Amino acid sequence: MRSYLFISGGKDGLNIPVAPDVGAIQAPGYVTEKETYVLETLSVGNASIYIYRHESLAPEQVLNLLIESYKAWALNRHGGRR
Repeated sequence: MRSYLFISGGKDGLNIPVAPDVGAIQAPGYVTEKETYVLETLSVGNASIYIYRHESLAPEQVLNLLIESYKAWALNRHGGRR
């Protein structure tokens, strides 16, 4: 099984192994709830990765979260801009 990055929801930022060719999964959420994640492809040119996005997010929101996360990482790393 490959590991996929999960975006938003209770599994945000985790790499979780998922069986191949699963288009959507329901992961345990809070006490009795389940959260649905949808398989998406992120690509630049010929390179691509697969992620699972929380069903409540639009693709544009996923990109914004990834960009903001990268900016925060770049600022907070040792020697980052201040």
